[in-house]
Amino acid sequence: MEFCHKNSVLRSAAIQRLGHFVLDWRAEWADGTPDFEHFERELHEHVMAIERELLEAELARYDVTAEQIEVDGVTYRYTLTSSETYLTTAGYVTVTRHLYRPSGRGSKSICPLELRAGIIRGCWTPRAARQAAFVMAHLTPGDSEALFDELGGMRPSRSSLDRLPKELSTHWDTHRREWEAALRAQEAVPSEAAVIAISVDGVTVRMKGGDQRAKRDQPGKHASGPTGQQEAGCGTVVLYDAEGERLQTVRYGRMPESRKVTLQQQLETEVASVLAVRPDLKRVLLADGAKDNWRLLSEVDQACGPPPHPSVEIVDFYHACDHLKEGCDATWGESTPRSKAEFERLRTLLKEADDGVDRVIRVLKYHHGRARGRKRKRLRTQSTYFRNQRHRMRYAEYIRNGLPIASGVMEASCKTLVTQRMKQSGMAWTLDGGQAILTLRSVIQSDRWQPAWELLGSDFRKTVTVCDTPEALPCVLLQDLLLRERPIVQQPAKILDHVDYAAIPLVA
Repeated sequence: MEFCHKNSVLRSAAIQRLGHFVLDWRAEWADGTPDFEHFERELHEHVMAIERELLEAELARYDVTAEQIEVDGVTYRYTLTSSETYLTTAGYVTVTRHLYRPSGRGSKSICPLELRAGIIRGCWTPRAARQAAFVMAHLTPGDSEALFDELGGMRPSRSSLDRLPKELSTHWDTHRREWEAALRAQEAVPSEAAVIAISVDGVTVRMKGGDQRAKRDQPGKHASGPTGQQEAGCGTVVLYDAEGERLQTVRYGRMPESRKVTLQQQLETEVASVLAVRPDLKRVLLADGAKDNWRLLSEVDQACGPPPHPSVEIVDFYHACDHLKEGCDATWGESTPRSKAEFERLRTLLKEADDGVDRVIRVLKYHHGRARGRKRKRLRTQSTYFRNQRHRMRYAEYIRNGLPIASGVMEASCKTLVTQRMKQSGMAWTLDGGQAILTLRSVIQSDRWQPAWELLGSDFRKTVTVCDTPEALPCVLLQDLLLRERPIVQQPAKILDHVDYAAIPLVA
């Protein structure tokens, strides 16, 4: 491959304009103290113009000029030359490129420049897409648009920002299992790890077209939760040391799905990969009292094989305290001094006494027997809850053994994965749109963003091979070869890309 360079970088028009700006600004001091903020803004705009020139010139190098090329075993022939505008981190650039089409009517053209450079959605350069995806994982399209406008550089529209995560999520879901395995393969289990805790929970999100009135009209059916809302699933796998310090956390979020089957599969493979390296880790299953959560955790535990030590099931201590407070308020009045004092006493017993849960049950049972009406019903509910979960509430024993007794990481995951981003005023989601955001937030909050993006970015890059052909180039193509000032490929050439991008090692 040979390249020709006719223009010196220093002769760039953008650099010349920057030089004139600096000289003109210095002259401003003759008339007093100029506005430094204005200087910052103007300087940034000139630097972005230089960056756009350089990006445009470099992007043009990825174009291919040939009569015939091959991509993924399919042969394509030259069709036409056209200009296209791409969004870079410095703003929009316009590049002339060549398009190729396979044989057959109605076939779709491809652009070697976009395939070799890894252009995303026919518009975004890789780094621009990465930055936009990261911002969209945290902000709404409108807020993201405003942020980029304030920062300068690229200024994508809110509609483009809204479509980008969905495109990335489509590629991620296609390769999800193998890519999640690749992410796990890059991580080491800390040598000081002693406990692996698995938790699962859910949080409702409003769905587009999620009105549940039709379900309520069916005999024997009723809608759970607010109308139009369904439960998204959240799961965590956390490693702790012998002192109970958190070492490593992996978070998963999935949009509403029957029995949370995808979330369960993710947790099973995550836990299995850790236990394959450290089968000696103590297993802890942490959740609230919901039967479906315990069903899922039990199946995850069973799928990982029999542990060397029996797995420990623990009801989140703070969920238990919520039920305890409800029982105290039912007995002594809502937030009365007596209720607060008894709650603190019983909470301490529940946590620190070996028979703490039994003493709580006796108190609730005693007052339930003396209560009447609605008060009696409330106490029966809380008493039943503690009796059903009694075997999962040996908190004093858990603490002595260095086991976590609270699913604070799980609660934080529900809040940070779902609530903060997806439950803002007026929001409603489709399954695909919501999952796109949850996928991005999951890898970011699991400290896997860098390797995850390497996997995503490589999926948009392809190797382009120039085919040897005995025929002469078409006249229009030959003329284009002679007139182009950007780097060109001299014929005959074998392979334009000598690197298999899919095999690039990832950097953790």
